[in-house]
Amino acid sequence: MLGLPPVVAICGSTRFLAAMNEADLRETEAGRIVVKPGCDLKSPHPLWSDPAEAESLKARLDTLHRAKIRLADEVLVVGDYIGDSTRAEIAYARSLGTPVRFTHPEVDPGLRPSRPLF
Repeated sequence: MLGLPPVVAICGSTRFLAAMNEADLRETEAGRIVVKPGCDLKSPHPLWSDPAEAESLKARLDTLHRAKIRLADEVLVVGDYIGDSTRAEIAYARSLGTPVRFTHPEVDPGLRPSRPLF
C-alpha cells in the first residue's frame, strides 16, 4: 500500500485569498494534499454577521487551523505581509518542527529581529 502524498497547510492573511487559491491549485497539481482557511471573516456572510457570533467563530476557526497545521508535513505562507495571527501560526508550526515555506521569503519573521538590537 502506498503512503499518502505530502500535506501542505496554507497560511496567511485572508486578504491574500486569491493568492491562496492559486497556491492551492499549484500545490495540488504538484501532487500535494492542501488544507487552508475555509472562511474569510472580512467578507460579509450571514454566518458571521452578528459581532458576538463572529468573535466566537474566529476562536473556533483559529483552533481548527492549528489542527490543520498539526496534520501538515509543511506550511506554505502566502503573501507579502505577516500579521499577528500568521506570525503565531508560523511560530506554532516551527514549534512542532514543521518546515515553513514562503511565497515571499523576505517576510519570514525568523529572518529578522522582532525588535531593535539597540
